[in-house]
Amino acid sequence: MSTAGRWIDVAAVADLPDGDVVGRVADGREVALYRLGDEVFATDATCTHGNASLCGGFVEPDGSIECPLHQGRFDIRTGKALCEPLERDLAVHAVRLEGGRVWIAIRAASGA
Repeated sequence: MSTAGRWIDVAAVADLPDGDVVGRVADGREVALYRLGDEVFATDATCTHGNASLCGGFVEPDGSIECPLHQGRFDIRTGKALCEPLERDLAVHAVRLEGGRVWIAIRAASGA
């Protein structure tokens, strides 16, 4: 049974370095967690262009993640592809912080 739409505990907030990206697996899906100050965001962890892991990428001060393969950038808040060579946006997942933990609700895969 899929947990899409249900809240999944994925990490302690304290385990997320500010201004960086950390990878986790939730419901069999690789996700990237980003902490910017007091806010945490979650996206799919794989670039929509080159199938590279964004967890090896660079979080920019403007709140974007740069893919380590071809330097395309996504907005980590919205998943929007910001520049070439990217053509498809990145899936974002809802985040809830509770009791020092990060909970995410996995967005259903396209066509699900």
